[in-house]
Amino acid sequence: MNEQSLVCLSPEVEEAIRANRPIVAMESTIISHGMPYPQNVETALNCQRICRENGAVPATCAIIGGKLCAGLTDEQIDYLGREGHRVTKASRRDLPMLVAKGMDGATTVAATMIVAAAAGIRVFATGGIGGVHRGAETTMDISADLEELKETPVCVVCAGAKSILDLNLTMEYLETKGVPVIGFGTDELPAFYTRKSGIKVPWRSDDPKEIADAINASRALGYPGGMLVVNPIPEEYSMDADAINKAIDEAIAEANEKGIKGKETTPFLLAKIKDITGGSSLAANIRLVYHNVEVAAQIAANL
Repeated sequence: MNEQSLVCLSPEVEEAIRANRPIVAMESTIISHGMPYPQNVETALNCQRICRENGAVPATCAIIGGKLCAGLTDEQIDYLGREGHRVTKASRRDLPMLVAKGMDGATTVAATMIVAAAAGIRVFATGGIGGVHRGAETTMDISADLEELKETPVCVVCAGAKSILDLNLTMEYLETKGVPVIGFGTDELPAFYTRKSGIKVPWRSDDPKEIADAINASRALGYPGGMLVVNPIPEEYSMDADAINKAIDEAIAEANEKGIKGKETTPFLLAKIKDITGGSSLAANIRLVYHNVEVAAQIAANL
């Protein structure tokens, strides 16, 4: 058993790799754990459409039957959407057993980076990355996404780290690990639902080609890891900062009361915030994902 024998490419992705066409990877945890059905499936299919409209081939990633799949069928996406939390939320630590057991898994940012790198895909669009959770100084709850960015050569385009996290500590962690962070059209870290956090990013670029050049430069320099491009939610969909922060505080307090920890934390908080905001946070989440796919496709087209 070797890595290549475990990788399953859709015909469209396989042909794109052979023809050296731009490809954008996408995660599947957002389908199974990030949104309710049927919005999750609709969002995933719209992401694929937006990717194609911007000149790139979409490669939604998941573990299906123990295989690392890049490029899912509509039926597979619908299956993940319907199964929801019954599908394993798969990060790096889960892949060996999912492969050994021939099971299915919806890939997180970390696992999607692994699948993308194995397939030779260099750009990945998601909603927000995981990061350092609030209170991590006592819980040590730090997302594997941050370590994966240090280890795996994939450029991740996102709307910053999810605002349920400690954004200052997340940026400090990325700096310590030497991960290049570039603000696309912004000088500060977006806060997922809102455009601003007050936290400066080290680099800004307004040009997808310049970011593509930076990806190529990181390879030429022999960097082993990836790159993070933070892309603010479009202005018209940005939420009121006070309102969303209040909802986040309420959701975190309830999670603490219920003893929710580990990989169940983020899905619980996102669902609770959706309920508190009357669904407006979900609408914002969908729009920021679409915007990230658009930017990622533009970057991939310039590689």
